[in-house]
Amino acid sequence: MQKSPHPDPRGTSAPGGPGGPGGEVLSRLPGLSRRLFLGAAGGAALTGLLAACAGGAGDTAGASGSRTVPASAPGTPKTGGVLRAGSPPPPTAVDPVTMYDGSAIAIVQLVADYLIWLDRDFKLVPRLAEKWESEEGGRRWVFSLREGVTFSDGTPLNAKAVKATFDRLLDPKSKSAAAAAFDSVLARGGIGVRGDSTVVFTLERPFSDFPYLVSAGNYNAVILKEDYAGDFTGKPVGTGPFLLESYDASSGAVFTRNPKYWEPGKPYLDGVRITFYADDQADLLALQSGEIDTQILSRPALAGPLDGVGGITVDQVQGTGLTAFTLRVDQPPFDRKEVRQAIAYALDRPGVNAGVYDDIGALGNDHLFAALFPAAPPDVPQRAKDPAKVASLLAAAGVDRLSFALTYDPPSKDYALTVQDQLKQVGIEVELDQRTSGDFYGGDQEKDTPWLFTPANLVGWAGRAVPSQFVIPMVKSGGVWNGSKYANPALDAATDAYDSATTDEERRAQAAIIAGALHEDVPVIIAVWSGAVRAYDAKRFTGVSAHPSSYVDFSSVSRL
Repeated sequence: MQKSPHPDPRGTSAPGGPGGPGGEVLSRLPGLSRRLFLGAAGGAALTGLLAACAGGAGDTAGASGSRTVPASAPGTPKTGGVLRAGSPPPPTAVDPVTMYDGSAIAIVQLVADYLIWLDRDFKLVPRLAEKWESEEGGRRWVFSLREGVTFSDGTPLNAKAVKATFDRLLDPKSKSAAAAAFDSVLARGGIGVRGDSTVVFTLERPFSDFPYLVSAGNYNAVILKEDYAGDFTGKPVGTGPFLLESYDASSGAVFTRNPKYWEPGKPYLDGVRITFYADDQADLLALQSGEIDTQILSRPALAGPLDGVGGITVDQVQGTGLTAFTLRVDQPPFDRKEVRQAIAYALDRPGVNAGVYDDIGALGNDHLFAALFPAAPPDVPQRAKDPAKVASLLAAAGVDRLSFALTYDPPSKDYALTVQDQLKQVGIEVELDQRTSGDFYGGDQEKDTPWLFTPANLVGWAGRAVPSQFVIPMVKSGGVWNGSKYANPALDAATDAYDSATTDEERRAQAAIIAGALHEDVPVIIAVWSGAVRAYDAKRFTGVSAHPSSYVDFSSVSRL
C-alpha cells in the first residue's frame, strides 16, 4: 500500500493535507495541500465590504500591499493579556500523531514542543534539544536534551519520552501522518537512548538533513509523554508555552500560560483564546470588527488587500508549498520532451502568481529546489513565457495541434482555469476535468487513482523542510508518488549523493544535477512556490508573524 504524502498545514482547515470530501480516502492521504483561495470575484466582493466597514481615510494608516512590515516591534515586551485568534474548526480529532490540518496543528503547537523549531527562514532553532551532531557520516545522529524541562504535569522530560514519541510515529498501528517522512530513512528500532538526556537515531542510510525530519518541519513530531494514549484534548500534557484549559469541537479552545514553561519569562501572554468560524469570510470579518486579534490561517487573496486598513497588518513570508503540474512522460503526447517543454514555455508565471497566489509566491523554475532551500542552484536560467519557442518545440515534436485533458480537484480550480486560459493564448487546447477530492485521490493507489495515473493533473503539495521530501517521492525512479512515471538514473544517483553529502559544496553540486535534469526534462512544471500570510491587529499586539507552514509560535507575542 502506498503511504500518504505529508500533510499541508494549509489544508481543509487550512494547513494540513487533505480535507473536504473524500472521507476515508483523504484520511489516508494527509499530505496534499488543500488551499482554499477563493475565486477573484468572491474575494474582491468581500474585500470591498471589509474596506467599507473600516471607516474613512483617517483609519487607513499605511499603504495597502506593503506586506513587509516587521512582525515584532522593538522594546520591552509587556506581560499579560489574552490573544484572541480565529480559525476554522479542525475537521478531524486533535491528535498530535494523526493530525494534518492547520487548526489542529496550531492547537497542539501551543501546548507541546519539538526537539527543534523551524523558523520563518527554514532555519533550525534549538528547543527541547540543545544540540545535535552526526556520527558515521550522517548514518547516526545524537541529540542532547535541554536540562530541567518538565511536562506541564510536572513529569521531567527525558530521553525515554523522546524515544517513545518517535517509536509511536513509526508504528503502523498509530496511523501517524508523519510515517511517510521517515520512509527509507528511519525505521522502527532505530531509536536508542544514552542515559536520561541523550537520544540516538540510527538511520537506514546516511541522511545529512535528518534534523529537519525531527523538527517542526515534520509537524507531528511534538514530544509527548511516554504513556501518551491518544486523548490529547482530554489530557493535554506538553512542554509548550500554554495549557489547554478547555476545548469544544464546535466553538473553540481556551489556553492559559504554562508556569512550568522551560524558557524563562515566556510566554508573555496570560493566555490565548481560539474561536472557530465556519468560513473564511466570517473569520476575516471578526478580525476587521475587533472580535479577534489575529488569524491562525489567513487566506492571501482575502487578507492581503487589508494590510494597513484599520490597524490590520498582514505579515508575509516565502514558503515551499507548490502545485505540481504533472505530465505523464510514458505516454503520448507527453512522451516527447519537446511537448513538455512547450507547455512550460507557454506559461506566464508572474500571471499565475498574481491570479492564484495574490503575488505572494516566488516564481518556480520547473525543479524542486525552492529559494528557501540552502542548496538551491542559482544559475538555472529562469523559464519565461515564449510563444515563439512554444511553436518551435511543437513543430520539432511533429505536433500540429496540441490538446489534452487536465485533471484536478476543487482546491486547484483557480490554478486550472489560469492554465487553460494561458495555454489557449498560444494555441494549446486544455479540457478541464474536475473531480471531487474523493474521486481524485480515490481508486487503487497502485493502479488507477487519478492523481497518479491521469495524463496531466494538478496536485497541491504541502511545503517541505528539505528538497529530498519532494524529489524522492515525486520524481525519483519508482517514487511512491511519481505521477509522471519519470525515471532518470543520473537524477537517482544525484539524489542519493545529495542525501549523504557531508559538506555544503557537495550538496550544492548534487542539487545542480537534480535541478538541471528536471528543468530540462520537465516531468513536472513548478510555476510558483506558494507563500503564506498572517493578519493581525497591530494596534493591540506585537510579535505575531507569518510562517511558511502556517505554524504558530505565540510565546513571544505581547500586548502593546
